[in-house]
Amino acid sequence: MFIDLSLNPAKTAVEIVRFIKNTVHNAGFSKVVVGLSGGIDSAVSAALALRALGASNVYVGLFPYGELNKQAVEDAKLIIGQLGIPPSNVALIDIKPLVDVIYSSSEARSSRPASPAGRQARTINIGSLRKGNIMVRMRMIQLFDLSKKFNALVLGTENKTEHLLGYFTRFGDEASDIEPIRHLYKTQVKQLAQYLGIPEKIIKKAPTAGMWQGQTDEGEFSFTYEEADRILYLFVDKQKTEEEIMTAGVSRKGVKKVLDRIRANEFKHEVPYVV
Repeated sequence: MFIDLSLNPAKTAVEIVRFIKNTVHNAGFSKVVVGLSGGIDSAVSAALALRALGASNVYVGLFPYGELNKQAVEDAKLIIGQLGIPPSNVALIDIKPLVDVIYSSSEARSSRPASPAGRQARTINIGSLRKGNIMVRMRMIQLFDLSKKFNALVLGTENKTEHLLGYFTRFGDEASDIEPIRHLYKTQVKQLAQYLGIPEKIIKKAPTAGMWQGQTDEGEFSFTYEEADRILYLFVDKQKTEEEIMTAGVSRKGVKKVLDRIRANEFKHEVPYVV
């Protein structure tokens, strides 16, 4: 079964730039603010926003947790320099003191460890997961505060792969006002990044949410983004059954892992539940 995830990057860039420009202006704004992680998704989102609105109308926030995200900050600065974002439009905020206060407070109130949410969390240290979620939500709080300060919309950076897998923190990194690349699979974001001239170092680095030392997306998944994209494309876009996907040259184990993760995180797309 032929799986084609190639795109026309020039055409795609034009479409997204038009989308950003029209959406921002129709909402009564002229500026956006984006959380720059030093990764490919936020780099592509920022680059597209620059094309749509101009460098003076794009603000970025860098939110390291102490020394944990030191390299990510350097990578983010590399992107800022390449894109030509003015220094006055850059906010660097260390979230460690705020995160530690919240985490230590909740630890003091806890008499026993919380149970992991979702089947895939069972192999992850629950303390690290809880603290990581606090970090992600604190970045969201800072980002929306900056949006109020600069009278700007929050530009999201989520791709389609993450969204379908439920690989996000509720009320955290998925919170935004506008999502320019959520319709693109991770492998397609890479194609667009190459077209936009994003540094090769950023394109090739292992994707990470920066939640703890050594954490990577694919390490948590136990499968690669490339594998996930092929399976998701067949399952979601082509509406193929699990059995049909397994005959498309994709490993049975990979199919099971991807679809299990979708099912385990399905509730994230359904909450809040209402009567």
